[in-house]
Amino acid sequence: MNRIRLVLLSVSSLCYVSCSDADELALTPITDNSIAINNAFPNLTFANPLDFQSPNDQSGRIFVAEKGGIIKVFNNDDVTEEVSTFLDISARTATESELGLLGFAFHPQYITNGFLYVVYTPRENLSVVSRFKVSETDANSIDESSETILLEIPQPATNHNGGQLAFGPDGYLYIASGDGGGSGDPDGNAQNLGSLLGKILRIDVDSTDDGLNYAIPTDNPFVEEENARGEVFAYGLRNPWRFSFDNQTNTIWAGDVGQDEKEEIDLIVKGGNYGWNIFEGNSCFLEAECDATDLIAPLYEYGRTENDKSVTGGYVYRGNTLPELQGYYIYGDFISGRIWALDQAGNNKLIIESRLAISSFGIDANKELYICAFDGKIYELSVVIEDQP
Repeated sequence: MNRIRLVLLSVSSLCYVSCSDADELALTPITDNSIAINNAFPNLTFANPLDFQSPNDQSGRIFVAEKGGIIKVFNNDDVTEEVSTFLDISARTATESELGLLGFAFHPQYITNGFLYVVYTPRENLSVVSRFKVSETDANSIDESSETILLEIPQPATNHNGGQLAFGPDGYLYIASGDGGGSGDPDGNAQNLGSLLGKILRIDVDSTDDGLNYAIPTDNPFVEEENARGEVFAYGLRNPWRFSFDNQTNTIWAGDVGQDEKEEIDLIVKGGNYGWNIFEGNSCFLEAECDATDLIAPLYEYGRTENDKSVTGGYVYRGNTLPELQGYYIYGDFISGRIWALDQAGNNKLIIESRLAISSFGIDANKELYICAFDGKIYELSVVIEDQP
């Protein structure tokens, strides 16, 4: 059944106060009231869905993670009623507060090696990145005994424990790591290169170094720096719950959740320092005056209001069914449910008031965009079709 559904910025230098003078791309203006939202799979319901992925295996299947520790699999069809449990680690997953099964990613060669990567919290003071392997006899089931823990990240609190896993075009696994929680990053983890917290990490899952179940890429930015963790790719982040690669430009976009006043969208570059907890957005955080030297400003920030309080990063739209959104970064807010489109020059437009608790965005094999919401549904954006006279 056919569906109707649902920026690039090249950063040539590190800037903090403004990046708005970047070269502009010709994007189609978005017409007011031209976008609607609808239930993509009306026969399906999930328990706190918070990640949506599709492997590069020509199967057309959709995989949705539930916070409690389960990944479901089903066919990408809006009349489907059949769902299978792909992975169930609920018995080994702590779920209070922001803990749980937080994200997953398929290996780029999943079609041949069957490797699935998951980040979850086995207990309140730890998050782990693990590898699992698909069953030899059932393509819709993971062998739960196949777990290999790759990376353990101690967690001082039950929030900001992790989130996105994504493979980059270089074949490396990128990992979002929050600052460990606690108001204002009290331990200074985000600015500490010796900590894995408050970072985007990058590891090589196809090789191993001595004593590790992975390797550290030799071109990671801090591998030669004393007292720094070699896994660090970028730092100075508070809670980069969701990030994504633009599959046409390889640009990394991240939504970083703020503390009290600012939510921000960042363009992640190797070795970049995004300012937390010196800055929150474009504003000094710890002191009335602060030094912005060598810090990278957000591409865009918005203030916290009664409703807008927690950014959920999305994707640059590269599908075919919503040409009006082509090339725009689509993201939302978990509290208000607002969904925006952001262009490469930092111009931001509200496209819909969904009033959903938006936990995550995802794309399918055709690069079409979906929205996970804590009402248990998966949504899609669609074109408003006006009545004909």
